[in-house]
Amino acid sequence: MDTALPLTGVGSAPRPSPAVRVSRDSRTGPIAANTVLAGTMTSLFGLSWDIQWHVDVGPDTFFTLSHLMLYSGSALAGIASLTMVLIATAAQRAGRSVDQFPGGKPVRVFGGVFRAPLGYLIAGTGAALFLLFGLLDLWWHSLYGFDAVLDSPPHIGLFLSISFTMVGSVIVFASARDTRWGRAGVILSIPVLITFSPITTKAFDALPLPVEPDLVGNIVFSTLLLIMGTLTIGRWSTALTTAATLGALQILLWWFSPWAAHVYADASGLPLRDNLGHNPPELPSEIPVFMLLAAAAITALLRLSRKRGWSGRIAPQIMGAGGGAVIGLSLPVQSALFGETGPTAAELLTMTAVGLVTGALAGYLAARLAVLLREHSTAPATKGR
Repeated sequence: MDTALPLTGVGSAPRPSPAVRVSRDSRTGPIAANTVLAGTMTSLFGLSWDIQWHVDVGPDTFFTLSHLMLYSGSALAGIASLTMVLIATAAQRAGRSVDQFPGGKPVRVFGGVFRAPLGYLIAGTGAALFLLFGLLDLWWHSLYGFDAVLDSPPHIGLFLSISFTMVGSVIVFASARDTRWGRAGVILSIPVLITFSPITTKAFDALPLPVEPDLVGNIVFSTLLLIMGTLTIGRWSTALTTAATLGALQILLWWFSPWAAHVYADASGLPLRDNLGHNPPELPSEIPVFMLLAAAAITALLRLSRKRGWSGRIAPQIMGAGGGAVIGLSLPVQSALFGETGPTAAELLTMTAVGLVTGALAGYLAARLAVLLREHSTAPATKGR
């Protein structure tokens, strides 16, 4: 496999052949893909609500509305994924080709008993693991009572499982990158994964690291996913559109999280904490707010790489270093804007250096993931790609 992604084709999306377009634009593909996306977004909003509840109200039990929202989102994505696996399996057994089946290249499961599109296989596996870790979380509550921390073992398993489902959602939409709904889905599903991914890195908070793990997670995943989406879709505007979508999601969560926590507390007859003050909502305030600047840097470097004829093996690392440096520099500034102490010059230099290094790594990985997404896509091959 050639791991260097050509940059000469970036700028316009491929035009599918009529036969593929008719097959791929059937109702089944977009309905199932958007159902999985709706499930991941439901889980994201449920988690943001749950985190805000812990901040504004206090510990909770297993059976709360925010937990129900979190679990129902995963169940919705899992049911949609299972349905598509069964449809693909039935199509194969009926003698119909599933090579262009929406959701990614089909994969043999259990020795060929099932034929699962790659994206739905990953999304469904994540949903199944989520339910298993949910049972573990219920057992954990039965042993220790109220939830007091975010990084308990069951929670880390739950977060990883949801992340798998979100990754599956990206693959599903990327496999339909030759369609309008596929490209729109990539631009919608990537911000969901950007928002959620750094949460899992909180599992490493106890380690004596020079930089907080969730900050590194923000830099790596934000940079990686912006570049990956741009190279997968092949349009200049992808990074900027994705960053703008992330900003809209941040605004929506900023309003929803405290509103839901306060309304639910009032309905449950529970008081808010006495020392709340005017702190920003917990999860939305951790989303990088200067992502448009990072996306602009990535887009500018991508255009420059094409103009100067840079190798596809080097350009993604340069793009990643530029975008990562912007995000790394912006995170201390963002913390200061949200009420924390102003960053020192040393902190700004440290975070910029971390952004350069981790961003370059993110660019390297993004290019290779984009190659995999395009190879597992059911979009037709085009010249120059």
